[in-house]
Amino acid sequence: MGDACGDRRRLAPPGRDGVSREYSQGWTVDGWVYVSGQVSVDDGGRLLGAGDVAEQARNVFENITAVLREAGADWGDVVKLTTFYVVDGSEAEAEEAWSRILAVRRDYLPDPPPAATAARVAGLVVPGALVEAEVVAYRSP
Repeated sequence: MGDACGDRRRLAPPGRDGVSREYSQGWTVDGWVYVSGQVSVDDGGRLLGAGDVAEQARNVFENITAVLREAGADWGDVVKLTTFYVVDGSEAEAEEAWSRILAVRRDYLPDPPPAATAARVAGLVVPGALVEAEVVAYRSP
């Protein structure tokens, strides 16, 4: 489990706590769950699904699921989802990539879905990463 700090608890799911020393995977604070941006990397920080936006999206959502689970939460508790995606191509290619990401999202999001923001960006910190997402969830303390 994560390190406790008053009414805050650091989230460090088994195998995910070593991905980066620069940030925490997430925190719980008074019933709120904040999940850091997740990309498609394995437990050693190596990119998974190079060039495949749908595979990367699925890995991203699985990584978020692991952090939510560590907090005792699930996708039904998510109130805000932010997604960043990279497409270095035409508008049609961007629409196709976003369509593939949406298809994966639908496998995880409840009905009705949470509030959401999506942004097409020029790049992400991990070379080759095509998708990054972060969530905020709420569970009654």
